[in-house]
Amino acid sequence: MKTSNVFTVLLTVIMTSAIYSQDRTEVRNEINKGIIKKKVAMKTYLIEREIPEAGKMTAEQLKGISQKSFSVLKEMGSDIEWLHSYVADDKVYCLYRAENEELIREHAEKGGFPVNSIQVVSTKIGPGTAKN
Repeated sequence: MKTSNVFTVLLTVIMTSAIYSQDRTEVRNEINKGIIKKKVAMKTYLIEREIPEAGKMTAEQLKGISQKSFSVLKEMGSDIEWLHSYVADDKVYCLYRAENEELIREHAEKGGFPVNSIQVVSTKIGPGTAKN
């Protein structure tokens, strides 16, 4: 009799665990689908920022700017994402993904960053494009 009860309890625990695990997997999959759909809906933007002598900034100055940008992005949430930036002589070119251009401008305002132009990136090409 005791063996039968232990078996029943064990079977119940195993079944409950399997159902719970399946439910968690389904919930995780649904969340990931939403995130993927959101990322696909976001556009990529090229931002031109005129910053005198940007190319002469020290690593410490660039780190400070990056930290400020990151803290503003963290505050703004997942509707805007910084991909990377290129620093040239008197300009910085930044690539962002965002739901809309207004978020790019809001980020710049909150961070105290100049915005001289914002362009939506329509496509990306490279050496592989020539081979196709």
